Amino acid sequence: MASKIVLFFRFLIIVALMQFQTVIIIAQPQVPCYFIFGDSLVDNGNNNRLQTEAKANYSPYGIDFPLGVTGQLLGFTDFIPPFATATNQEIITGVNYASGAAGIRDETGRELGDRISLDRQLLNHATIVSRVSVLQRNITFTNEYLKKCIYKVNMGSNDYINNYLMPEEYIAGRIYTPDQFAELLIRKYSLQLRRLYNLGARKIAVFGLGFLGCTPAEIARFGTNGEPCVEYINNATMLFNVRLKPLIDDLNNDLPQGRFTFINVTSISTPKDGIVLPNVPCCQLRSDGQCVPNSIPCPNRNLFIWYDGYHPTEVGNTVLANRSYTALSPTDASPYDISRLAQLTV
Repeated sequence: MASKIVLFFRFLIIVALMQFQTVIIIAQPQVPCYFIFGDSLVDNGNNNRLQTEAKANYSPYGIDFPLGVTGQLLGFTDFIPPFATATNQEIITGVNYASGAAGIRDETGRELGDRISLDRQLLNHATIVSRVSVLQRNITFTNEYLKKCIYKVNMGSNDYINNYLMPEEYIAGRIYTPDQFAELLIRKYSLQLRRLYNLGARKIAVFGLGFLGCTPAEIARFGTNGEPCVEYINNATMLFNVRLKPLIDDLNNDLPQGRFTFINVTSISTPKDGIVLPNVPCCQLRSDGQCVPNSIPCPNRNLFIWYDGYHPTEVGNTVLANRSYTALSPTDASPYDISRLAQLTV
């Protein structure tokens, strides 16, 4: 089974190269602002000033990132600033609240140091909403403005990697079955997504979990018993994913203006042919799965999917970005991809 759920090297590289050449830079943003909630997969600086091991503000991270453009598919030409440094001028077009090691549960990631859990990220967003309202001097206008924005939420990986799968550090892995833990996460996530709605968000893209059992760090830590990936980790996280789509459906049914959509990361990263990708990191790893500071990474990063023990290279991220924006399969996004989400009216 595991061989059917591993990212496949040749297919991904070919698609990524094709996608690189077909990305269209749009002159005007399709939405007025873009708000990002999540963990290290999308943290762009919020952890830099925190006392934590979960940060990537050192070499060899950023080796291929000479102040290039992000948010191209939605038409943004400037970076979405991290909450930690966002100015009043910048927050009008969005804020990134993401924090490495953060999770749905507040205790998640504590062994690495400080982090900004999803609950705290939502509190930070509430302060930004207040700041925007003061700047615009019209609460009615601000409410209508925020309804048009895109909100990305990418959470849950650390609740497994840096919580449930570490029973020596956290009680959850000792007292809950995988099914019970997935249910607990979904219940809390539901409350958090409803809170985001109550803060004015309407068009919300919620990303599912990827194949955490196929990450180089988890493979090195747990072994695979002859399989390509750690199957019991993928089976555990799938229990979360299969609950997430019905949660999105419930939110859309319960909240009158809700335009939630589920981005199926496992669908996007499921193989399309029979070539298994070696789960090899591009950089030399520390014990926590991050790159050794100032180490020399692999010379041809276009031929690797994993940059360190947990995080994909630009190739992997590009495939995910393109297929979440424009779904290639009905299972990639439900009920709509992000390009369609951006067009919806509330």
